[in-house]
Amino acid sequence: MPMACPQTLLLCLLLLAATEGQNRQATIPGCHLHPFNVTVRSDRQGTCQGSHVAQACVGHCESSAFPSRYSVLVASGYRHNITSVSQCCTISGLRKVKVQLHCGGDRKEELEIFTARACQCDMCRLSRY
Repeated sequence: MPMACPQTLLLCLLLLAATEGQNRQATIPGCHLHPFNVTVRSDRQGTCQGSHVAQACVGHCESSAFPSRYSVLVASGYRHNITSVSQCCTISGLRKVKVQLHCGGDRKEELEIFTARACQCDMCRLSRY
């Protein structure tokens, strides 16, 4: 079996290190702004409509589960034997943006919508929106 030259081995090692670094980067917890297109209509018939790039919060945050402490076991009547802690990617700041709606002909309207301004990993809770 022929041996690979040192340059080829070095190139393979560099590629492996670079792709491994990218995989690790993808698994680092994080919650980030992510743009998406939204179409806004003035009514169900779409009399006036326009589109805008809004921001959402996407990503993942840390979570863990572990055996509950003895004091938790006693307080729960030995029903709460696993404690879990988790955070969810949430919007931590909003801002209003104006969307131009085109209504046919030369008529235009303007409508304000909310978009995410900042994101963070925070306590998971039911949606309030």
